[in-house]
Amino acid sequence: MTRQGWSTQQIALALYPFGAGAAAVNVFFASLIFSWIGGPVASTAWSIGLGCVIGAPATWYFARHIRELMDRADARPGAARP
Repeated sequence: MTRQGWSTQQIALALYPFGAGAAAVNVFFASLIFSWIGGPVASTAWSIGLGCVIGAPATWYFARHIRELMDRADARPGAARP
């Protein structure tokens, strides 16, 4: 059976801006929580930078999960085929 639809790489590239943005927000809020015990609050630049780094593998694993779901849906009996 041949794969239909987008590859994992294409899915990851399309979703990366959202994954990096979500990671940046999480980094910032984690730094706010860390500040309760005396830690520094992350600046916007640090939050975005760390979000870009953390967002890459997170988006890749999410894209793999989406691709697996697409493959499972295509393998089901009675799945619509073009």
